[in-house]
Amino acid sequence: MFKEEVYINRRESLRKSISNGLILILGNVDSPMNYPANPFHFRQDSDFLYFFGLDLQGLAGIMDIDQGKDYIFGDDVDVEDIIWMGPQPSVKDLAAKVGVKNTMPMGKLADFIEEAKSAGRVIHFLPPYRGENKMTLGALLKENPCQMKSKASEELIKSVVALRSYKQALEIQEIEKAVDIAYDMHTTAMQMCKPGVKEQEIFGAIEGIALAHGMGPSFPIILSINGQTLHNHSHDNILTKGRMMVTDAGAETNMHYASDITRTTPVGGKFDSRQKEIYEIVLEANTKAIESAGPGKSNKELHLEACKVLTRGLKELGIMKGDVDEAVARGAHALFMPHGLGHMMGLDVHDMEGLGESYVGYNDEVKRSDQFGLAFLRFALPFKPGHVFTIEPGCYFIPELMGKWKAERLHSEFINYSKAEQYLDFGGVRIEDDVLITETGHKVLGKPIPKEIEEIEAICS
Repeated sequence: MFKEEVYINRRESLRKSISNGLILILGNVDSPMNYPANPFHFRQDSDFLYFFGLDLQGLAGIMDIDQGKDYIFGDDVDVEDIIWMGPQPSVKDLAAKVGVKNTMPMGKLADFIEEAKSAGRVIHFLPPYRGENKMTLGALLKENPCQMKSKASEELIKSVVALRSYKQALEIQEIEKAVDIAYDMHTTAMQMCKPGVKEQEIFGAIEGIALAHGMGPSFPIILSINGQTLHNHSHDNILTKGRMMVTDAGAETNMHYASDITRTTPVGGKFDSRQKEIYEIVLEANTKAIESAGPGKSNKELHLEACKVLTRGLKELGIMKGDVDEAVARGAHALFMPHGLGHMMGLDVHDMEGLGESYVGYNDEVKRSDQFGLAFLRFALPFKPGHVFTIEPGCYFIPELMGKWKAERLHSEFINYSKAEQYLDFGGVRIEDDVLITETGHKVLGKPIPKEIEEIEAICS
């Protein structure tokens, strides 16, 4: 964990933004995989980590806005626990490490909340995303657990987003560590990308790297020669020459900060002419978007600029046609890039998405589009120093989507379907980097991971 002053200052900043009442932030608990003593890998709630810092099961934090006091609720281990777990620090000692002086057993939490409710005090809480915490909140507040998300405090959500959106220097250092782990993951995947290799072998190797150097992958690894499926978690294919392998993978550091990198590698390590043409279009969209990133520029602007680069490149290949600006304005390019340019990143790989994507990437002035493709842009606001986000343009040939659009004669003035159909066996290309907005521009975080054609071919050989 960071020094106690970091958590004290974060809680103080949050306290100043909330009018009154109590803030309740539940930590996560173990979730059984198939029986109670065999849980899934534990992952602490990111908001609890941000404000209370303790990476252990069965804790809850309370901030009393009116009295200026903070509390951690949790139970000390007994002898039976020690037999299995070994000696553990007391909750009081753990709380002291993050600057919290007041501790109580977990069994006292319900009484504490009931007393506050009886006094007419507001209980602020964040939308739960786990069933266990929905049940706990429902029991504490005597409400329907299924309504906990809709009853969450909008005031608290907006205040947490306002704090967590701007990364401190110590957070940037952690994210760069996570990118450096991803460097080893991706260069290993490139070197293993050979005909006859099963995807599962590469998946296992790079997941092992993430576990050896941090807390494991920051999200389930996407690795497939069927890159046209954007979130492809199947690893059953045998690599064959002529295909390209999309690897979308990142790591969490031991402090749980994330990286998220995508690279696309030709099986066998050498680009053929068709692969090179599509890859160079996506690479140009990636590099130009990064070059344009800076304070005041919005991610929506950056997204549309990248889409124009993609459309222009596909037009030069005869896959698209017509006016580039009009094609993008009407969403014709989304046949080939049906997702947004990127998302914020930090303690969560899609940072704070559990609080509600629209709170993170949109506001009262910037509304989400309902246009196919653009509607999936997770973050559309202007960039400010301290923002960390991904830039990940792609180009995909999705047979089912292309068949649907062609049957509906959708955007036929911009899409040369007969030419596009020649790429139905292609798969997809995506190239993704993690970028910090600085006072004067931007910084690509971490050790540069090969993405130029010559670099990839060299490392594969």
